[in-house]
Amino acid sequence: MSVHKAETISGELGDDAIGQLLAETLESYGQVRTALVIHPDYSRHDFTDRLFREIYHLLEKKGLERLDTLNAQGTHRPMSQGELSKKLGIAGQPLEKIGRLFNHAFDQPEKLVELPEIAAEFVEAKTAGQLTTSMPVSANKLVTGPYDLILAISGTVPHEAAGFSGGTKIFFPGIAGPDVIGLLHWVAVLIGAPNIMGNADNHARDVINEGARRIFEAIGDTPVLSLNMVYSEQEGSVVAKGLYAGSGFDGFVEAYQAAAQLSSQLHIVYLDEPQQLVVQQIPRMYDEIWTAGKGSYKLQIPGVLAEGAEIVLYAPHIDKFHSHPQMDAAIRTIGYHGRDWVLDFLEKHPQFDKIIAAHVINLRGHGALENGAEKHPFEITLATAIPPSVCQAVGLGYRDPNRVNRESVEAAGGLWIEEGGQWLYANRPETPSA
Repeated sequence: MSVHKAETISGELGDDAIGQLLAETLESYGQVRTALVIHPDYSRHDFTDRLFREIYHLLEKKGLERLDTLNAQGTHRPMSQGELSKKLGIAGQPLEKIGRLFNHAFDQPEKLVELPEIAAEFVEAKTAGQLTTSMPVSANKLVTGPYDLILAISGTVPHEAAGFSGGTKIFFPGIAGPDVIGLLHWVAVLIGAPNIMGNADNHARDVINEGARRIFEAIGDTPVLSLNMVYSEQEGSVVAKGLYAGSGFDGFVEAYQAAAQLSSQLHIVYLDEPQQLVVQQIPRMYDEIWTAGKGSYKLQIPGVLAEGAEIVLYAPHIDKFHSHPQMDAAIRTIGYHGRDWVLDFLEKHPQFDKIIAAHVINLRGHGALENGAEKHPFEITLATAIPPSVCQAVGLGYRDPNRVNRESVEAAGGLWIEEGGQWLYANRPETPSA
């Protein structure tokens, strides 16, 4: 099946366009008694709800008996049943053929299936020799269950560990085990987030696709559909911009490529000069520093920040680094440091969780270690409910969130970003001279 698509730059995809694309995509499938929908979690503000309701009604016409869902949360916190119902657009709607609303339990080995690992030679080639070990591959057992159809809903925006989100990333690492997720993010750190973000084709994405290919092999003959969204936000509301549907592994890759092309036009903001002060106003959907860190990642393309610049993550609602107590404690133990410092730390503590190591580097920036002292080209400040003493202990600055406001920031020549962490910033390309 070729990729079905509907997209717009200036307008918005209406329900008719979405419904028609879904109907065309599902037309060739016969009876579907049982189906599984894999979807993004709370950290993605998208239009999953509009897709899911339409999918349900279309599958009803194909003899649907049970529709289960799986939240592809990676290592994010699980969602409550109320949150899941809202995400899927079914809150307060008694849809009798809805089955179980599952969270992906990444830390429960009995709910995972182990698959053939990615060869060390492949990983070594993709990291320029910086990592010489093989990579495990695992996935939530639900995808190997007795379903007639699997549908994976994903969204595409620039991403620090994948170039753009979406596509096969919903499987690997979205529903993988902790070792997989940690090592994959570590691979991205070794490659370098600034070298990945905004590039649809990159070495980190190659590793993601290689792992996902093994998951597709484990799924076997069950048809798997990708529904890849592109969206923007306008006055706090999600605006549907693109929807791309593909079947099987190749269809996932093609749909992702098309989605990334539109995302690159919508989600990359070009600046005319380096910034000295940037405040990212973090939306409430990012309720921990673990996800709010995107406000730092997406400003790290070279040339966006002036030497010695300050990034302020303004989020009065955040009071923790991670909602999982063990991961929160680990972040407090290591603190936020650059890559050289963390590499030295890992030599002394080889069992330390690499996904946490990757997070602290990505948020703080790579930096350099000279004679035991760290040097960073920019500073990171939290304006959150995390106390100043804790900020200092983990190596970050502190501002009282009650004294941070847009007017004073802009008066000081700073850049204030609403709904922060969702756009990638870059230098405006030079216009060729005539």
